[in-house]
Parts: sequence; C-alpha cells; structure tokens
Amino acid sequence: MRKNLMRAFAGIFLCLFLAGIAAAHTPICTCYLNGDGTVTCEGGFSDGSSAAGTKMTVKGADGTVITEGAMDDAGEFTFPKPEGSYQVEFNAGPGHVVVIKGESIQ
Repeated sequence: MRKNLMRAFAGIFLCLFLAGIAAAHTPICTCYLNGDGTVTCEGGFSDGSSAAGTKMTVKGADGTVITEGAMDDAGEFTFPKPEGSYQVEFNAGPGHVVVIKGESIQ
C-alpha cells in the first residue's frame, strides 16, 4: 500500500513538473502599425528565448498567402500593410501558434 502511495505522489509530482515546463515556453507575438504603410510584429517566448527564424505568414480574408517570411535575429518581422482584411500567423510549431487579426493591429 505504501509503495502504491509513493508511486501516486511521484506521478503527481512528475505531471506538475512537466506542466510547468510546458507553460514556461509560451509564444508571444504583437504587431503594430509603423505609420509608413508597414506593420512590424515582435515575437518571443515567455521564458525569454528568442523567436529568431520563427515562420511568419500574412493571409488575406480568404486564406490566401499575401506574404511570408521569418522573424529576424531581433525577433521582428516587418511587411507592407495589406489592403482589406488580413491576419498574421506566428508559427513556431504545434502548440506554439499565435494568430493576430489585422483589425486589432494599431
């Protein structure tokens, strides 16, 4: 009985530990208008790690790709502001995707 209780506590501890690790690498991305007809997005991760090289895709309202590229070494991606509705996708892999609607970019 005592051995089973120890295994249960070890299992709970392991789950909590792994959940903390998973939460420590949350993607963060924000975009803003530059006033010159371009948009800049800045990205990174909640644990302070770099987003350099993270795939960035700008899509129109119908889902067509308008432009794509990657975050630079400073964690930035700048592109010409599209006409009409669009969205920006920061894609660092499964579970690490942030989508920003164009209408929320100021």
